[in-house]
Amino acid sequence: MRHLRISVTDRCNLRCRYCMPREVFGPDHAFLPREQLLSFEEIARVSTVMAAQGVTRIRLTGGEPLLRRGLEVLVSMLASIPGVEDLSLTTNGLLLERRAGALAEAGLHRVTVSLDALDPDVAQTVADTRFDPRRVLDGIEAAAAAGLKPVKVNMVVRRGLNDGEVPAIAERFRGTGHVLRFIEYMDVGTTNGWRLDEVVPAAEILDSLVARWPLEPLAPTYPGEVASRYRYLDGGGEIGLIHAVSAPFCHGCTRARLSADGKLFTCLFAADGHDLRALLRSGAGDGELAGAISAVWGRRDDRYSAERAALTEPAAGRIEMSYIGG
Repeated sequence: MRHLRISVTDRCNLRCRYCMPREVFGPDHAFLPREQLLSFEEIARVSTVMAAQGVTRIRLTGGEPLLRRGLEVLVSMLASIPGVEDLSLTTNGLLLERRAGALAEAGLHRVTVSLDALDPDVAQTVADTRFDPRRVLDGIEAAAAAGLKPVKVNMVVRRGLNDGEVPAIAERFRGTGHVLRFIEYMDVGTTNGWRLDEVVPAAEILDSLVARWPLEPLAPTYPGEVASRYRYLDGGGEIGLIHAVSAPFCHGCTRARLSADGKLFTCLFAADGHDLRALLRSGAGDGELAGAISAVWGRRDDRYSAERAALTEPAAGRIEMSYIGG
């Protein structure tokens, strides 16, 4: 256990079809009430205990984490925890331009921004929400200017939806210093209508890029890194490919996930988590909390991505990405 991903809210201002399809997460959807969310103090306490157990990298996720009011306060609290070497945030970028400076000042190190298309019509189809991708691009530049770099830009590629955007988005970020990462469309949760034939394998994406710009592989930057890294031979920077469907990496997973309401998950594809909020609010000491976390991690046997190919249909009952974070 080296990485902790913390969801600070299950709410989002987009309705991306691979994560929060509008027909499920519509106006009547019941999001978590505020009293069920972990407080910043509770999140910091869990993070401190887990840092003492070996966690060195913390990422804030959602939903859309910038919808959580006062997030900079939490960032400051987490940045002061001994042992935390890397503190980052994943966002859709719509609120990033006006928040980047404050986040950096609070102690955030990096941001990862989701951007699935540059063409406004395609972007709006993917997100099922009207917005201008230029807002996201402005947020990326604001983050870089604030020192939150290198900025990573994530593109989930879905065949027949936005795969035609791959060359344009690669061209847009070449030479910028930002790191573009292509992610295979995954069957997280049970509501996104996932089909295997809509997955564009990372190898296919790589081949299409190499045909235009020669690339060479790079070594991982740290143990357990999920992205396969490549750099342009002409010095145009680097890209990453996350192949969770075509080449699973369960055996090297070092990630734990904490939901906004305090459940600890050991897999993105889990059906349920382990309630830490009840422990936190029952007066349990740090030793008891540490013991519970160690027991959960020690019993883990998650390997859904590796087992997926043997299933006749996707497993039922998995937690939605908007609840657990990406």
